[in-house]
Amino acid sequence: MSAIVTKIVEKYNLNPKMGVSNFSKYTSEFLENLTDDRKRNQARRRLRDGFNFSSEQVGVLIPNQRDGKNKTINFVEGKYRIAVAKPPKSLKEEIIREITKRILQNRYGFSKDQVDNLFSIQKNVQPKSKTMHEAFEKIDYPDHFTLESVKERLDSYDTSSLPDLKALADVMIMLCIRPAELITLRITNAGVTGYAKNRGQANIPRKFRSMEKNQERAKELLTWIQHAISSGRMGNPGKPGVKWFNRFLKDYGLIPKYLRKMGAVYGVVIHEAKNMAHAYTISRECLRHSSDNHTSPVQNYVVVNYRRKGQSPDQARPFQIYDGGN
Repeated sequence: MSAIVTKIVEKYNLNPKMGVSNFSKYTSEFLENLTDDRKRNQARRRLRDGFNFSSEQVGVLIPNQRDGKNKTINFVEGKYRIAVAKPPKSLKEEIIREITKRILQNRYGFSKDQVDNLFSIQKNVQPKSKTMHEAFEKIDYPDHFTLESVKERLDSYDTSSLPDLKALADVMIMLCIRPAELITLRITNAGVTGYAKNRGQANIPRKFRSMEKNQERAKELLTWIQHAISSGRMGNPGKPGVKWFNRFLKDYGLIPKYLRKMGAVYGVVIHEAKNMAHAYTISRECLRHSSDNHTSPVQNYVVVNYRRKGQSPDQARPFQIYDGGN
């Protein structure tokens, strides 16, 4: 910070003998170059200790930003007048980040490490010309696959009949299932096993969590689909190179990997998450992620634009979930 301070001081020939009223014109340049509290505090010390500016002079050159606004001091008719100006863009963004961090921690129960990690991911990978959400994959879906529509069909399926492709898609949404898990997934009293991402690893049961709260009904529907596949009455969409299921979903603007992510959001709604921290816990359990897995590359985040049946796309509420790791 010494270099920035020295550069500005020398650029304008600033010195402690100048009147305070002359300093306000240089405030914006200091603030534009000193983008956080740590840098501004270091710069204030440099002005006081290195250039012998008084505390009053330093306060005008680098005003306290805790209230989110620049205080510009002008000398008018023998009196000091404080004018409040709009902060520079970089400062406004910093203030918004800090407020957001406090809300995530105090209101929604995120730990400081979790919050810092989320913002470090945004900072390191977000294109400057895009917002955070624009950097992520977004999922929109038609009325046919809203939570209400899927739940209504799941409740009405007769497992003594042959399932169709709608039933296949609904069960994949219900269990947040990958196509490759349709054959291997098992629901038992001990939990859920058979995740495609766990090949070569210990198949440790994870907590059963689904948009279908009744574990026996969820198991019945999964077994229904598995029997149809194993008997040859339904194809296996988990086989490499399979295109028929993709073509079915394409009519609805979806692809197979979207189904499990939609199911994670539906699970959050069904289980009535109390806050955002609880919501992320539920979504991880629906997706059967390891409970200690909180980090990932940004491409493993996705935004599901959740909306109820009959709502228009512009009424959707973006819900961000992590879909990486195991």
